[in-house]
Amino acid sequence: MKEKEYLDLDFSDIKTPFTLNRREFIKAVGGGIFIFLTIGDPLDAEAQRRGGRLPTDFNAFLQIKEDGRVNCFTGKIEMGQGVINSIPQSLADELDVPLDSVDMVMGDTDLCPWDMGTFGSMTTRFFVPPLREAAAEARAVLIELAAERLELPVEKLRTEGGAVIEKNNSKNRVTYAQLTEGKRIERHLEEKPPVKDFLEFKIVGKPVLRRDSLEKVTGEAKFAGDIRLPGMLYAKILRPPAYGARLKSVDTSAAEKIEGVKVVRDGDLVAVLHTLPDVAEKAVSKIKADYDLPESDVDDKSIFDHLLKTASESNIEANGGDLEEGRELSHHIFEEKYLNSYVAHAPIENHTAIANIEGNKVTVWASTQAPFRVKDQVAEALGVSAENVRIIAPFVGGGFGGKTRCQQGIEAARLAKLTGKPVQVAWGRAEEFLYDTFRPAAVVKITSGITDDGKISLWDYGVYYAGGRGSQQFYDIPHHRTMTHSGGYPHPFGTGAWRAPANNTNTFARESQIDIMAAKAGIDPLEFRLKNLKNNQVIRILKAAADKFGWTPAKGPSGRGYGIACGTDAGTWVAHMAEVEVNDDGHVQVKRVVCAQDMGLVVNPQGAKLQVEGCIIMGLGYALSEEVHFKGGEILDTNFDTYQITRFSWTPEIETVLIESDAPPQGGGEPAIICMGGVIANAIFDATGARLYQLPMTPDRIMQARR
Repeated sequence: MKEKEYLDLDFSDIKTPFTLNRREFIKAVGGGIFIFLTIGDPLDAEAQRRGGRLPTDFNAFLQIKEDGRVNCFTGKIEMGQGVINSIPQSLADELDVPLDSVDMVMGDTDLCPWDMGTFGSMTTRFFVPPLREAAAEARAVLIELAAERLELPVEKLRTEGGAVIEKNNSKNRVTYAQLTEGKRIERHLEEKPPVKDFLEFKIVGKPVLRRDSLEKVTGEAKFAGDIRLPGMLYAKILRPPAYGARLKSVDTSAAEKIEGVKVVRDGDLVAVLHTLPDVAEKAVSKIKADYDLPESDVDDKSIFDHLLKTASESNIEANGGDLEEGRELSHHIFEEKYLNSYVAHAPIENHTAIANIEGNKVTVWASTQAPFRVKDQVAEALGVSAENVRIIAPFVGGGFGGKTRCQQGIEAARLAKLTGKPVQVAWGRAEEFLYDTFRPAAVVKITSGITDDGKISLWDYGVYYAGGRGSQQFYDIPHHRTMTHSGGYPHPFGTGAWRAPANNTNTFARESQIDIMAAKAGIDPLEFRLKNLKNNQVIRILKAAADKFGWTPAKGPSGRGYGIACGTDAGTWVAHMAEVEVNDDGHVQVKRVVCAQDMGLVVNPQGAKLQVEGCIIMGLGYALSEEVHFKGGEILDTNFDTYQITRFSWTPEIETVLIESDAPPQGGGEPAIICMGGVIANAIFDATGARLYQLPMTPDRIMQARR
């Protein structure tokens, strides 16, 4: 079954049992050879759910079908990051089948093994290795079957192109399809065979066009909002005016007068439903409601002082040497404070879900990064067993960490239960800003010092409420300390993971501070970094970026508008160099960005470059314009008229250098975004002499810094 055929299925007609044993699973998905690993039962979905983790032997499913095609079942989802390519590339190489014979079945909690969710650039790092182990075992089982068919010892056989072949007689062969012949075969191996060496790969490492490209550019791709079920109602939910507001009274009489409208109330959930979404939208606007509003005088300007006052807990992330000794050795001391505002995920696809209940079966199609988490949430909300809940995640139109929660899925399920009809809940943009989580506002305070010859002698780093990811510095500093500060919940609304959580904040602060010291020392910022580094990976990516960029030494500010920043995330090292222009009213045009990235073995170079480009373009937003304005729990930005994301006209020339490596593959979906605040801040300083300490670096802030 191809991805398009899978996504086009009318899932409401599938009567698949929810507690699947092997016999039921085989009956549900058809014939072929199934490879089951030896510890535990990979089809015991309830056991997986209870454990909340994959078994140590990896409970993935490979189905080798009668026609030789291979189904790969994974709880991971595709939201634009390209794992729909990199997963089958890895599988095809390990199994020795053509890439175009591998079909992906993703994010379906009835058909796929338990998965914690798709986030943190962890799919290639943590999912692909056990998948390769399963594929290696599958290949070994096929060789055993072929040995029996061909009456040859396994040592005389090899695999290639979906067939088992005699090593000394290529005409003596049997295809995987011939081995199945419609049989359903379950076989175990006592000992797992080794996976291939990277040098044996023929598909991994080659650029491959995304297999979902045609569907997405033609509009055929199915997202949650594209699912239509007979009798489906569109729901619009009454929302409070501010986060944390409590409903006091409600009058739905005007909405009830609209023909065909159904009004539902269940506790604080008040919704109107109709067969047309615009009628439901009109009806909900007719509801009169009174709320108790939370008391808070914190706003987008006072939040930073509030964070510093609230912090009551501290944790040392890294330390070494003696800070007092470092201070005594320092010829220059620098004490700086860096701020970043709240930032929205702002995905193209709004949070959407469709729920349908038939008998004791609950099916939810959801825009989510974590289908199995939603499965448990829906079960709890409806008071049913998780065995009776099925979550299906079609293509997801961007998540960036914001779709690890699925409030809309719970709302749709509750309304489906209350109405007895299939229900779609699709948040409007104002609901996105109210209910989706934000990247937390944060403060970073740094005290650093350098000797008279430009060596960093002191580093005392404290980050408040962003988190520790990316905070641990990698420069050669003898006396250093890195601390995270938190305590309570100081935010007036929900916060959560935002692409490379914490690392954007920490890299902006660290790389800005490095440039400040370089300028004071009168040393070119690239030379200053290299002078204070012993980490060979960082040195290599900096030199690779400089070579591609054509960097020439100059102490800052040089007037050229050149910037540098480097860092690490998800096991990947990145270095950025950028060129900017700043006009008289503080507007920044980023003209060019070079990114050098060391991510170990690159599974799909084309996909990796696309992720770098996406990170750079998205990173322009948090660096230059994205900022949530609020007063207490009231969000003042409700659409893109005031909340400005990256525009097409901002896109710079982007060049990517992927460092060749045979090290294990690392994450690629987030690392290239972490440097964008730092590299642009440093380029603005080089162009104008103005140092920016707060993200985003808006024209107003740039003009104030230039005064």
